[in-house]
Amino acid sequence: MATATDGSSVIKPDHAAGRKHFIFSQEHEDLRESMESWVKREMWPHRNEWEDTYWPSEKMKRAGELGFLGLCFPEEYGGQGGDYFYSLVRAECMSYSGSGGTNMGFAVQTDMVLPPIHLLGTEEQKRKYLEPGLKGEKIGALGITEPGAGSDVAGIRTTAILDGDEYVINGSKTFITNGPRADFIVLVCKTDPSERHAGITLFVVDLRDENGEKVPGFTVSAELEKMGMHASDTGELAFEDVRVPADAVLGEVGKGFYHIAWELQGERLVAAAGSHAGCERMIEKTLEYAKEREAFGRSIGKFQAIRHKFAEMATKTEAAKQFTYATAWRFGNGEYPVREITMAKLFASRVGCEVADECIQILGGYGYMKEYEIERAYRDVRLNRIGAGTDEVMLDVIGRSYGL
Repeated sequence: MATATDGSSVIKPDHAAGRKHFIFSQEHEDLRESMESWVKREMWPHRNEWEDTYWPSEKMKRAGELGFLGLCFPEEYGGQGGDYFYSLVRAECMSYSGSGGTNMGFAVQTDMVLPPIHLLGTEEQKRKYLEPGLKGEKIGALGITEPGAGSDVAGIRTTAILDGDEYVINGSKTFITNGPRADFIVLVCKTDPSERHAGITLFVVDLRDENGEKVPGFTVSAELEKMGMHASDTGELAFEDVRVPADAVLGEVGKGFYHIAWELQGERLVAAAGSHAGCERMIEKTLEYAKEREAFGRSIGKFQAIRHKFAEMATKTEAAKQFTYATAWRFGNGEYPVREITMAKLFASRVGCEVADECIQILGGYGYMKEYEIERAYRDVRLNRIGAGTDEVMLDVIGRSYGL
């Protein structure tokens, strides 16, 4: 029960209470302070430059040196040995970069590529990919989507056919974040083209040799230009008779569909965390403007219509955050709440787009200009309703969970 802190009988509201949550310990908050400071110092000042040149790979290595990449991974592989909730802290801190593309490139490494290697990989695979990945010395990509198969993972056509003690990979992947620069890739392939779900296997595949040259048969067929996330390199990758040893299989042969389904749960939770954190940053920036911008003799924030916009945005953002935290608590404690994870990702992504739109409306013409940051956020955040499962797929997963 709340109590007065000044000795009086009047209990004053604590408007900062929403920033506190029981899933975070003091150690989590110490990390938050440290990483937020680093992001503001080493990423935020370069946000405009990276829109044209991509975020530099050296930043990944620096993050590894500081321990930010290995927060939730075992110390024996160079990680920090922390719990799952450090992933949420990292995602929220990255929102201060001002660059959705940078955030996405880092999230692919820490929350999409390395977790399945940690969970499913052999000791040799962990030493070869997980260790340098946590140091930022090697950058990874995740290869699921193809020109003809996105949400329908079982419909992929990239094949990996066993030939003696090697697999021969043929096919293409598209919309691959980090793809043009990646040193290795967790690749979803069909090892049995006659099957759908049961024919899928994961592989961890080198894309470059020790000298940084592309391996034989692998090409970046296109570097893709996107509506947003400009700081992130995204490519279409082609594999023509790329040979990998049989021990490149990640997990079990024929179980890849289920392995990638597990990976997507963590990816979606982190996407939800990034969405609500991004909303908070957009609201903060727009609130500054609303307090300073004057019209008809007073700041526009004093108009009821504007106050109500902030009230709506803040309420939905807080709801998204608290739902994400509650679901993350279950996931981080060993449960597998697919329905709620899907709901969190769906809701937070939609709120992100709503908040971006309303912030632009409040800024008016300035919101349409690049100098006010919201223009970029508006373009970047739109991907959240597509990546890691479109809204329509999320709705279908939720609906099916009720036996429909």
